[in-house]
Amino acid sequence: MTTIRQQNRKLTRNLWIFAAGSFAFGFALVPLYRVLCDVTGYGDRTKLAKAAEVIEAPVENREVTVEFVSAAPTYGEWEFRPEAGSLKVQPGRLYEAKFHAKNLRSKEVTALAVPSVAPLQATQYFHKTECFCFTPQHFGGDEERDMTVRFIVDPKLPTNIDRVTLAYSMYDAPAKVAAN
Repeated sequence: MTTIRQQNRKLTRNLWIFAAGSFAFGFALVPLYRVLCDVTGYGDRTKLAKAAEVIEAPVENREVTVEFVSAAPTYGEWEFRPEAGSLKVQPGRLYEAKFHAKNLRSKEVTALAVPSVAPLQATQYFHKTECFCFTPQHFGGDEERDMTVRFIVDPKLPTNIDRVTLAYSMYDAPAKVAAN
């Protein structure tokens, strides 16, 4: 018959083994993640670094019109607009567009810009290399600023698409996002 003291020792030993195993598993996650990335092709750092490199190869004899549209909810207190309504671009060349945003409130606020591309078929050919939509934007009271988006239209964009619309909607960020 085992005593309570022996049962406590056994439980303590099992808990230590469990804690050590959990700690070891945490360290094993990094190589396991790399193996998973190699097998599936997702999250591969070499591919991500290669994708981040922008190689300009403009198509000289083709022009695509990129329209810029902005919206702020009617209940929000934002001024948000593109600097230019549209831009004629050559696929394969890197371009930059600016949007002007102003917090019309006297209190600080964090905003999120949610992008969309139309037509839907053009989404996979429109690549943003730098964008204010990638991170929440913190604004002080009555603060205003110009925000930049850099993009490239893939030369493989189907020839029947000659107009692409990049639209942003500006929203107040949820408290969880604003805190980060």
